[in-house]
Amino acid sequence: MRKFTLYPAIDMRGGKCVRLLQGDYSQETVYGDSPFDMAKTFAENGAEWIHMVDLDGAKAGVKVNHEHVLRVAKELDVKVQIGGGIRSMEDVASYLDQGVDRVIIGSAAVSNRNFVEDALKEYGSRIAIGLDARDGFVATHGWIETSELKAGDLALELAEKGAETFIFTDISKDGMLQGPNTEAIAELAALTGKEVIASGGVSSIHDLIQLKEDERSIAGAIIGKALYTGKFTLPEALRSVK
Repeated sequence: MRKFTLYPAIDMRGGKCVRLLQGDYSQETVYGDSPFDMAKTFAENGAEWIHMVDLDGAKAGVKVNHEHVLRVAKELDVKVQIGGGIRSMEDVASYLDQGVDRVIIGSAAVSNRNFVEDALKEYGSRIAIGLDARDGFVATHGWIETSELKAGDLALELAEKGAETFIFTDISKDGMLQGPNTEAIAELAALTGKEVIASGGVSSIHDLIQLKEDERSIAGAIIGKALYTGKFTLPEALRSVK
């Protein structure tokens, strides 16, 4: 059985730690003024990885909060994956050459296939593909637009091009604390045979155990709002999936 990894999430907007409801920029809650301090707390509580998202970058199409990401990567003993605003090989290199472990490509997987294929060819497993789905179809540009491409079809195409890791978000579940779409996540893992990380909706330790124990090999889970609202602590979560 493959290792199940937890990724505490830090979503950044205006240099602060925030959570959005279903990706809606008008429904924002601020949970901290310093992404670095939040990451430090997660690292001290046992996190091996931290999942960071540049929400400003996702919307603008350029890196905005990268200084916070690079500081975490350089100063803390934790692995970092970052998504949001990564649209070029230069963007990818600027993170991976400065200590970030994995870069997440989202919208560009739909809008700029050549770039994604080049990144996979150059960096392989250090690239994760972010599949954000609304009713099974891939949503792009900070979830503002929905494409006509099915998440499973895109995942299969990119797996053939070298993608090893997918991060699957069911937008309808994100920030709702109603449990993840385990079925869709597990189906994607079974379909591709690749690592699929669950994102969105985790609300309890039970959700984590259910994801970990699904025999279709879900590789991990991103946890955000449940940590910030005190549904459980990171040490409790880590113990539950050990």
